[in-house]
Amino acid sequence: MRNSSPLLRSGLTMAAAALPLALTTGPATAAPGISVSTTGSTVSVTTSACTQINGSWGTASLLTSTQANFSQGRQVALSGTTAIQSAAWSNVSPGTYTVVVVCSDGSTAGTQSVIVSPPRTPTASPSRGVMGGLGGATKDYGTVTLVAGGALVGTGLVATAWYLRRRNKPYRL
Repeated sequence: MRNSSPLLRSGLTMAAAALPLALTTGPATAAPGISVSTTGSTVSVTTSACTQINGSWGTASLLTSTQANFSQGRQVALSGTTAIQSAAWSNVSPGTYTVVVVCSDGSTAGTQSVIVSPPRTPTASPSRGVMGGLGGATKDYGTVTLVAGGALVGTGLVATAWYLRRRNKPYRL
């Protein structure tokens, strides 16, 4: 007979009962901040931390690594609704930048670094598609070469079958 602790059993029962409740309550509310993204040479920022005062949500600034002050960077006014505010900068050259969002009440909504990558240059596609293999596949062989190679492979298969059959029954040709 097995004797288990009632305290352990009740703890497991409580944990099993609490699991569905924890799964249905959803995630905790995240602290407001900023979200920065890049698409090509465009940098955009979104936030939900600012409130509108006198028709203004606040400003966002894009600072280079040599700029240390909010007012030194490229400033853009935030636009949006009470749910989300955003700003964007276009034609941003490649490099590392810091995005700072200051709400109209003077509070900082957040600061985040972003890297703008140089644009990718399209590469010329091969005229015959991708050629895989070990070195020799990059050369275009003629029909005669391919037929001769196929004949060698076929001869090898026939010779292998003949050898294995001969080995099993040595009295046969």
